Amino acid sequence: MIAKLEPEFIPMVKVVNDFKNAVKNADSQELILCIERNNRLTSVYKMDIFKDGTGHDEENYRIVERIIKTLLWAKGGYKVFIAGSEYIYKKIADDYKAGGAREFDLNFMSRVYEKDFEVVYVENVKDAPCENDVSSPVGRHLDGCRIGFDAGGSDRKVSAVIDGETVYSEEVVWFPKLESDPMYHYEGILSAMKTAASHMPRVDAIGVSSAGVYIDNKIMVASLFLKVSDEDFEKHVKNMYINVAKEIGNVPVEVANDGDVTALAGAMSLEDNNVLGVAMGTSEAAGYVDKDGNITGWLNELAFVPVDFNKNAMVDEWSGDYGCGVKYFSQDAVIKLAPRAGIELDPSLSPAEKLKVVQGLMEKNDSRAADIYETIGTYFGYTIAYYSMFYDIKHVLIMGRVTSGKGGTILLSTANRVLQEEFPELSKKINLHIPDEKARRVGQSVAAASLPKVK
Repeated sequence: MIAKLEPEFIPMVKVVNDFKNAVKNADSQELILCIERNNRLTSVYKMDIFKDGTGHDEENYRIVERIIKTLLWAKGGYKVFIAGSEYIYKKIADDYKAGGAREFDLNFMSRVYEKDFEVVYVENVKDAPCENDVSSPVGRHLDGCRIGFDAGGSDRKVSAVIDGETVYSEEVVWFPKLESDPMYHYEGILSAMKTAASHMPRVDAIGVSSAGVYIDNKIMVASLFLKVSDEDFEKHVKNMYINVAKEIGNVPVEVANDGDVTALAGAMSLEDNNVLGVAMGTSEAAGYVDKDGNITGWLNELAFVPVDFNKNAMVDEWSGDYGCGVKYFSQDAVIKLAPRAGIELDPSLSPAEKLKVVQGLMEKNDSRAADIYETIGTYFGYTIAYYSMFYDIKHVLIMGRVTSGKGGTILLSTANRVLQEEFPELSKKINLHIPDEKARRVGQSVAAASLPKVK
């Protein structure tokens, strides 16, 4: 199936499947990729590649490079073990060094895990590290008076929740990515918390859903603080949610990646597990609840996972890489496709305002806007199939402002059609869900409220 407005889109899943089929009929060798993160937790991916030195070395590298990138951003880690191919090891080691093609990834992972990034060669596949993974229960606590806060890049949402029932919720426009003074962020977050608190007799706990990486409720990396200097980040940002909770009344606080909260919201509403949640908003956020109903501790930063193999695909300004999810499953995707659909957007508008223009046209059944959502749905159908190579998926829950209104319905039905036509076996296993309008827009903050356990 061709992506209507971007026919040059080359789905990663098709490229990888074609590669695997070609290798089956050739002289091959085993390759094992291991990614180590905090506490020596390790994710392992095994595949066959063309035998080194048989004329396919560059082809092997191009595929494996994209898979390593996927593993790093899906699972997270600071140490990459490559077992079985010295050629690939040398190429990847060259990419992941100061000044290399993946310097952004190297610096990001080093910052998150507070370790120097390493690429390690293992000559014999038998000596490769073994899988070592855990998951932990979090959320689903509905007792008491809780605040749920969802920090988006264009607006912030907050809910006051009493014994699982929302008694108040609001959305406020803000521009955190444009502000270098962390007090702007702090005051905005505190204001939202105080507003929610004013609608309850007391506050027992605070749950926060936000894009970024969080360890022990500390902000390690978050795009909301893009303009904040490293010095101010360390001094004023890292413990911001902990400090806000103290000001509200020194109550328990739990901070989670917004994608994990999406997945948790889905697991709670569906009363099932193996849920991949994808929030399409300012960026693409994702999270995963495993077969036991637990959060995995994986990075799940699918915004940086490659979904398009076309080397001429749009480059993400932050990472400097091409074909990554952020340009396919966020408001950036809508804005990118608008000119191709014949829709001119006022350049003075903010990204959120540009999205609203397209959504307004969609509500009037404008065929140009429909083409945009159909194209994103095509991207998504193929990408779900790609994600399923790394996640055991039973349900996909789609949320975020891009999915609001009629456009979300077109996106979902197109993604389903791709799965049914291209991956019939997978389509029988995976169910796609889109919540009702209210849950789509404020569901994040409500699910966030359930994160902390009240002692």
